[in-house]
Amino acid sequence: MVLRWILSRVRRPHPIVVVSGLPRSGTSMMMRMLQLGGMDVACDNIRKKDEDNPRGYFELERVKSLKGDGDKSWLGETPRKAVKVISFLLSDLPDEFNYKIIFVHRHIDEILASQSRMLEHRSETNKTSDEDMKSAYAAHLKDVESFLKSKPNFDSFDVQYDHVIRDPETHAKKINEFLGGALDVSSMTAAVEPDLYRNRIASS
Repeated sequence: MVLRWILSRVRRPHPIVVVSGLPRSGTSMMMRMLQLGGMDVACDNIRKKDEDNPRGYFELERVKSLKGDGDKSWLGETPRKAVKVISFLLSDLPDEFNYKIIFVHRHIDEILASQSRMLEHRSETNKTSDEDMKSAYAAHLKDVESFLKSKPNFDSFDVQYDHVIRDPETHAKKINEFLGGALDVSSMTAAVEPDLYRNRIASS
């Protein structure tokens, strides 16, 4: 595995920037920060912005093909670009590439509240209880943490959604440093809109 990683560094020196996290964790905000900061983002706008994400979702439909044995060759077209990949698909990213992962964390109660609100807007309901969802998400996050630590071609950086909201400039600087220092920190900071921080828990 180590030899494979060394060879991949030689063949593909520029990593793919991946923004990841649980659904409704703030990944769209992070993608917008990167875009306004000057980074190209891989998205197709097939999923249109709406009342739940008024600035857009920044999604790429082809990401769904990562699951299992789907086509993954298109990833070779994304070095130096940012692509949003849900946390459940991180383990499906091929080993032939190098990645810089920005993983966005958010309090699970806020995530569940945001998901419930989205379902209400779509006149849908979640048949899984909040307690079961919390347990499943917590277990999943532990698995993701172990996975990222085990992969030499994955360089990850954790950010907390509410911390970015409270102090966007500090976190924009840290993210910029993680990505090599070429982004516009002021523009990244301006992308953070506290008014869009909804469904917050009382202690946040």
